[in-house]
Amino acid sequence: MQPAATPLVLFDLDGTLVDSTPGIWDSVRVAAAGLGLPEPTPAQLRAMVGPPLQDGFATVFGLRGADVDRAVTAYRAHYSAGALLDVAVYDGVPGLLRDLRAGGAVLAVATSKPQPFAVRVLSHVGLLRAFASVHGATLDGAVRHKDQVVAAALAAHPAARPVALVGDREHDVLGAAAHGLPCVGAGWGPGGPAELTAAGAAAVAALPGDVPAALAALDG
Repeated sequence: MQPAATPLVLFDLDGTLVDSTPGIWDSVRVAAAGLGLPEPTPAQLRAMVGPPLQDGFATVFGLRGADVDRAVTAYRAHYSAGALLDVAVYDGVPGLLRDLRAGGAVLAVATSKPQPFAVRVLSHVGLLRAFASVHGATLDGAVRHKDQVVAAALAAHPAARPVALVGDREHDVLGAAAHGLPCVGAGWGPGGPAELTAAGAAAVAALPGDVPAALAALDG
């Protein structure tokens, strides 16, 4: 009898592992000002946390073509200069990761943030060593959607048994579903339980400490 495959749990980054809203919002404001746009509204700022950057500027601000590229360039110049490190780990996340690893799970990050930025953030907050791999967007935008980074994470661990993606936005739910993977909603993030439930999350955890029970129910 062969031993059971090691469970694999994927995690989104922004809004799930870390609260990155201060640096993201500041960078969005800088990009908007650079294009002569009005000061972003609170709703616009909230909507920019989670989706691919190019898609966010297109859908949230109605930009097209070269203006999207200009906004992304301005955003990344400000963000990479230091705003990306204006983050805080959500309470309970370190313990959640520690408990899952102690239980034998392999953990990987699947984020729409560019992979080099994701690695910098995880290293800065001391979470990088908890993950076997980190998968994110490419800076040229060729890879940026959640289903693409989920595919990369799954391909990196072919011998593992995928259990779920933990994420806070509808993009996480839909990106996981594209690969037949359930999503446990991070209800503590900016997306909120209503968005996650409407998108079809298999479960919504109110706090990081609620995630193990939700994963156990899916993997039972």
